[in-house]
Amino acid sequence: MATAKRSTVTDALVKDHRELEAHYNEVVNSTDPDHQERYGNQFTWELARHSVAEELIIYPAFEQYLGSKGHDIAEKDRKEHHEVKEQLKKFQGLKVKDPAYIPTLKSLWANLKQHIKEEEEEDIPQLEKVLSTEHQHTGVSESLATKFGRTKAFVPSRSHPSAGEHPPFETVMGLLTAPIDHIADIFRKFPDKTVSPNPSTK
Repeated sequence: MATAKRSTVTDALVKDHRELEAHYNEVVNSTDPDHQERYGNQFTWELARHSVAEELIIYPAFEQYLGSKGHDIAEKDRKEHHEVKEQLKKFQGLKVKDPAYIPTLKSLWANLKQHIKEEEEEDIPQLEKVLSTEHQHTGVSESLATKFGRTKAFVPSRSHPSAGEHPPFETVMGLLTAPIDHIADIFRKFPDKTVSPNPSTK
């Protein structure tokens, strides 16, 4: 009996990136405030968790497996993440009827889209190349993908730029703020057709 193929780091990150793009499009292509609010919350929820999980799992892997070049990649990505998280914090604080709601999201997405492009075309392929040539029998890529997915269950679901982008401080801050975010999510509107944003389900 064949076993199911486990997800690689690339699979896990690209899946998240496409979901973020889909949620973004739902907001900007709609004129229904209720729809925009639900998908705006979903976008925030996905991006906040994705960003922190990358910083705790993926960026240290760059440094571990790509040496000094990986350190440079990780620091560049952390800097870009901080800018996006500052924009996300501004966006998540806006009401859907605020005139700045859509422009703020579009500005955020412009930066995030470029960051995603660099990750998918440059950063992640470099990591995967090393893992496939030097660690092909140890399943490191699959293991990182699993850790990445599990980590998203425990991190904040809103943007907290002041926590920084480096573990362990970010980890401690995340453990303190995540439960508050998760409880507050109960009272936010989310898309009806998606799984209720319970972090343990994603």
